[in-house]
Amino acid sequence: MRIVSANLNGIRSASNKGFLDWLSRESGADVVALQELKAQGPDLSDAMRAPDGYRGYFHYAEKKGYSGVGLYCRREPDEVIEGLGIAEFDAEGRYIEARWGKLSVISLYLPSGSSSEERQQVKFDFMAKFWPHLAQLAASGRDVVVLGDWNIAHNEIDLKNWKGNLKNSGFLPEERKWIGEVFSELKLVDVWRTLYPDIAGYTWWSNRGQAYAKDVGWRIDYHVATPGLAATAKAGFVYKDVKFSDHAPLVIDYDYPF
Repeated sequence: MRIVSANLNGIRSASNKGFLDWLSRESGADVVALQELKAQGPDLSDAMRAPDGYRGYFHYAEKKGYSGVGLYCRREPDEVIEGLGIAEFDAEGRYIEARWGKLSVISLYLPSGSSSEERQQVKFDFMAKFWPHLAQLAASGRDVVVLGDWNIAHNEIDLKNWKGNLKNSGFLPEERKWIGEVFSELKLVDVWRTLYPDIAGYTWWSNRGQAYAKDVGWRIDYHVATPGLAATAKAGFVYKDVKFSDHAPLVIDYDYPF
């Protein structure tokens, strides 16, 4: 089972840069979790709704050109759950879950707090209100993987310029503590870091300066899984052969029946 997480920074933009062609012809993905659709249903072409070989499921933001998450699935899910049941966050299109038997694959787009103090508070509010849901998933007995842009770099290895970002959103002490407790208290597993303890695995680069060319990046896109599922992860990579977005797809293979 190959699962991909990809923040598209606009599904239309990424499609124009070849994302759908890569997905259908080269990726080998069974499930693809999308973030930052920046589109609503009427904006999507038929190919965006259902790329060759896939079924598409989406949770759009109410605000046009903003946020939104989705899943492309080779197999039709038994059930799809849109949203968390929390009105202010569901309006921003931040969560969608597909289920097959005891397997749950979730696309998550955790808010960014970098634009203002107000948005940072929204991020903290989301973290607080999302925690009970994560705890419920962790205790559910299901095999769960939460994919997506968590907008938090956990440790120093997870961003190039960590010293310069200690007071910036995405690497604040409160954020790092929270995601650390996702792993330590809820016993969910950071799959990439477990597979590759010493490989940075950056997935996002600022558009400023030469961040991408110089690989001055952040690892803020994750596969976060329940222990049993995480234990089946065999290998992964960050796909950088073609640049579809300011993020790169995070690909992980699981020895899991699907």
